[in-house]
Amino acid sequence: MKKSIYSEFAYILGLVLLAFGTALLERADFGMSMIVAPAYLFHLKISTYYSFFSFGMAEYCFQLLLIVLLSIVLRKFKKGYIFTFVTAFLYGVVLDLCVKLAVYFPVENFVFRAIYFASGLVICTLGVAFLFHTYFAPEAYEVVVKEVSTRLGKDIGRVKIVYDLSSFTLSVILSFLFFGFGHFEGIKWGTLITAFLNGFLIGKFSKFMDNNLEFPDLLKCRNFFEN
Repeated sequence: MKKSIYSEFAYILGLVLLAFGTALLERADFGMSMIVAPAYLFHLKISTYYSFFSFGMAEYCFQLLLIVLLSIVLRKFKKGYIFTFVTAFLYGVVLDLCVKLAVYFPVENFVFRAIYFASGLVICTLGVAFLFHTYFAPEAYEVVVKEVSTRLGKDIGRVKIVYDLSSFTLSVILSFLFFGFGHFEGIKWGTLITAFLNGFLIGKFSKFMDNNLEFPDLLKCRNFFEN
């Protein structure tokens, strides 16, 4: 018999897990995932001039930019994009709280950093799997992939690969522009590991949830978010 978790709670849990996992990856300093690396690089650069510009702020500002660019390319703005930004904003706020908490985690020992990285990777993918089982709007990264796939009539998996590679390329360019050639910030060997394992782990967690959990709605507002 499947256990029940309200989809609204799954949404909150997904956001918290994703934010905490990302904070652990940042603390480990082995490289961020290629998805969040561009926003992280903007945070590193801009925060040298404006200290208040946090990682979380960089995340929702960058995702807002993606939403705007997507609307321009598609020549259409959907109500759901507003909720996508709300998700990005909430994630950014929670991320900043988690980053402040992670500051107290020791990093002098390589073993500790390796544990943070491995834990962060697993926790992030678990958080994404929970978010996929709710009716709330996902982050802009997922929306862009889905909308482009629908518009071009291409397989969403292939579009996802192209987006990931584009994000990685942008991160390399930004790293060179911001910090000079030969000096990588945010993208390191850990970035490659997350690239290979993210999809696999999300798929495994999602399959487990499909087989063992159900996500009923506590609130009667699914149609409002999905229409």
